[in-house]
Amino acid sequence: MRIAFGGFLHETNTFAPSKAGMEAFEQGGGWPVLTHGEAVFDAIRNVNVGASGFVEAATDGGWELVPALWCAASPSAHVTEDAFETITNELVARLRAALPVDAVFLDLHGAMVAEHVDDGEGEVLRRVRAAIGPDVPLVSSLDLHGNVTRLMVESADALIAYRTYPHVDMAETGRRSASYLAGVLASGRRDFKAFRQIPYLIPIAWQATATEPCRTIYDRLAALESETVPTLSFLPGFPAADFPDCGGSVVAYGTSQAAADGAADAIAALVEHSEDAFRGRVFTPDEGVREAMRIAAGASRPVVISDTQDNPGAGGDSETMGMAQALVDNRATRAAIGVIVDPVAAAAAHAAGQGATIRLALGARSRIPGDAPLEGEFTVEALSDGSFVAPGPFYGGARMKLGPCACLRIGEVRIVVGSRKAQMADQAMYRQVGIEPREQAILVNKSSVHFRADFEPIAEAILVCAAPGPMPVSPASLPWRRLRPGLRTAPKGPVFA
Repeated sequence: MRIAFGGFLHETNTFAPSKAGMEAFEQGGGWPVLTHGEAVFDAIRNVNVGASGFVEAATDGGWELVPALWCAASPSAHVTEDAFETITNELVARLRAALPVDAVFLDLHGAMVAEHVDDGEGEVLRRVRAAIGPDVPLVSSLDLHGNVTRLMVESADALIAYRTYPHVDMAETGRRSASYLAGVLASGRRDFKAFRQIPYLIPIAWQATATEPCRTIYDRLAALESETVPTLSFLPGFPAADFPDCGGSVVAYGTSQAAADGAADAIAALVEHSEDAFRGRVFTPDEGVREAMRIAAGASRPVVISDTQDNPGAGGDSETMGMAQALVDNRATRAAIGVIVDPVAAAAAHAAGQGATIRLALGARSRIPGDAPLEGEFTVEALSDGSFVAPGPFYGGARMKLGPCACLRIGEVRIVVGSRKAQMADQAMYRQVGIEPREQAILVNKSSVHFRADFEPIAEAILVCAAPGPMPVSPASLPWRRLRPGLRTAPKGPVFA
């Protein structure tokens, strides 16, 4: 079999402070950078992304693979029109040039919004379908935070989503996609489709799949797959994209319409029944730090705090200072926070040198309401070029390039300062500037859930704090304008009119 493939991933928070232009995809934000043609094989090898797992499975199956391009960027506001059109046009042109092929696989996210196109993946899939024709099977892997649209479902033969958050199964989803495609190619079948949208937005802080209610939902989902329902996906969605199809969904594929409908209805009903369970305890910055200090006083492992509202994995710029200020104000000891993205501060630290004391107004460059820089004298404890491997289960061996980095200490609080943003989801992101995370009493991570994959095994407790940031812990507090009427903007929350 001759299979063409490519990848174009972005998670868009339409309320975030900065957009993703071409430079964002050329830098990668912790993922492989924009790569073309045969170079894609080396770029994604042994990295936890869907295309990597697909290539492994396809190679084992003896398929001939034709790579188009692969790219990803850190979540942010809209993808610029120039970046979307440049990347999509090249992707489609390379896929068209690869014809004839037996099938196409795309590694997509599912929640991309461009400046000029609300439904980024729907438009990509539509253009690819137009290029390859109606008869070539087209399968796509998706992040479980995808906001699935009817155009996406209609354009692809199957959409197959991750089943873990933290996403430790991205490569595995690529392998599952290859397995599904193998069945389609062997049998010549085209499965029936069922698509359901969930009537309320689900906060990302409570979407962790190892805890309830997602644990039960995904267990039930796996049990429903069978010969008559070869693949079934629940996507809790990314609740920060202001367009009508934002939110959770279920997509089912069956050998009959009845089989697809039955599976989709069963999972959708379970998700609706679980609405109350998608809520949890949230601390203010001072409350969270004080509770962490109380727990840490009798603990041998660090207390980990999620700075969820400035999560760069959800569109934040990773530089609000509410949690850092709370650590300093409450005189926390053996505490560390990261990554604060401030290239000006990082450059000043490198210019001053290790051991120097410098005066800074750190962070808060996005001017988020309620946020302010952390001002004071900082000791430069360590310096790094920001290039290292993140071997934990989320990044899965990704080669990080955060630019000039530093460990700055103020009081007994250590701050990882970087020049480019990436979600704090790997212990190596502390170690690259000399901070051993296991030796800290308190760790504050700019992340909502992904950090759990590498930090939960070392944590005494995990707390969720809401400091100022562009990704509110409750989506009901966002200034929505374009959702579909009747959608509840949080579990048991207000209805969008």
